[in-house]
Amino acid sequence: VQLVESGGGLVQAGGSLKLSCAASGYVTFSNSVMGWFRQAPGKEREFLAAISRSGGSRYYADSVKGRFTISRDNAKNTVYLQQNSLKPEDAAVYYCAVSFITGAPRAANEYRYWGQGTQVTVSS
Repeated sequence: VQLVESGGGLVQAGGSLKLSCAASGYVTFSNSVMGWFRQAPGKEREFLAAISRSGGSRYYADSVKGRFTISRDNAKNTVYLQQNSLKPEDAAVYYCAVSFITGAPRAANEYRYWGQGTQVTVSS
């Protein structure tokens, strides 16, 4: 299983980015819950958002609710994270992950596969 994130970079505070995560190596993308996490230096990995298999249900951490939007395209085996109104405290390495747990997994140990991450830097 391979997850490849892209779309990170440097953006000014208040700006936007759209992260992508392309999955390959398994045939059950549409049967898996997808999530996004981030980790800043010296901090624990933080849950941000998860999306159900069909995309019909979405779950967010309070820290990003209303600013970030998770979506998926099962035909492309890709999950996205649209980030708006970025703040300096959003700077981190962002990871996508795969879970086979039903519901809304929020803990990192509920996710089985992880990408290598993409860096987001927000300047003030």
